Amino acid sequence: MSARRRLIVAITGASGAIYGVRLLRHLSALTDIETHLVLSSAGVLNVHQELGLKRAEVEQLAHVVHNVNDIGASLASGSFASAGMVIAPCSMKTLAACALGLADNLITRAADVCLKERRRLVLLVREAPLNLAHIRHMEAVTIMGGVIFPPVPALYQRPQSIEQMVDHTLARVLDLFEIEHDLAPRWGGMRGPG
Repeated sequence: MSARRRLIVAITGASGAIYGVRLLRHLSALTDIETHLVLSSAGVLNVHQELGLKRAEVEQLAHVVHNVNDIGASLASGSFASAGMVIAPCSMKTLAACALGLADNLITRAADVCLKERRRLVLLVREAPLNLAHIRHMEAVTIMGGVIFPPVPALYQRPQSIEQMVDHTLARVLDLFEIEHDLAPRWGGMRGPG
């Protein structure tokens, strides 16, 4: 096993590519985390559409990059030791594949491995409003041990930018993996008007 903890990060075609990219940026600054990136083809399109970035610019943020079609990659095996996986953002198609155990590409296979090995799987699902299929797929993944984490912005910290809103969500994600960070202040309790 690597001296660093491995974390798998996948970026799919839902809106919200900034979550995956900023997560990779934050993790690249940590010396004890090794990131393994898998980008779907729709994820590449969204990264370009929303952030103006090319595939190579995102890939250089990760320690190791895997091809989404390489179903024989190391991530596809339960013997690949990792802290788990974050899919940020997670499309409803990817959610459905995880819920049904389809494992039809490396993203959904790696997610399936996390579930079967009882490792942390966090899905930043992006869609609104939700239909019954979405809700049932979220329920199925939750029952299997995954964490459904819609990136809903918290406004109580009075964010001054989109990046601050995104980082607040990512701080909570990193907490789920017990990864130390300083992305957002800790809640100190509510203060009434003076």
